[in-house]
Amino acid sequence: VWVTLFTLMGISLYLVWKRGFRRHDVRRSVSLFGIQLALNVLWSAVFFGMRSPQYGFVIIVLLWFALLATIVAFDRISRIAAVLLVPYFLWGSFALVLNFSIVALNP
Repeated sequence: VWVTLFTLMGISLYLVWKRGFRRHDVRRSVSLFGIQLALNVLWSAVFFGMRSPQYGFVIIVLLWFALLATIVAFDRISRIAAVLLVPYFLWGSFALVLNFSIVALNP
């Protein structure tokens, strides 16, 4: 799944980037993309590496909102770029529910 998601993410980022990095909206959108990507990496490190579902849940909630903001920002620049992030958003939503379930079932 991740190979497909990262491929779509890369294409999406490229579609926004090629609109011109001198544009303020492009720079802001690429920054949002970087934030959500950093949160993605941080979630993996915390959830799996530190084995902390509780802190992982906090991070994945932040990731979910950052990804939603990225999709909205990308949509203002390229509808296709935004649509390409939808599978990632759905996968992230599924992971959020799983993370919550793990926290809820293991107090």
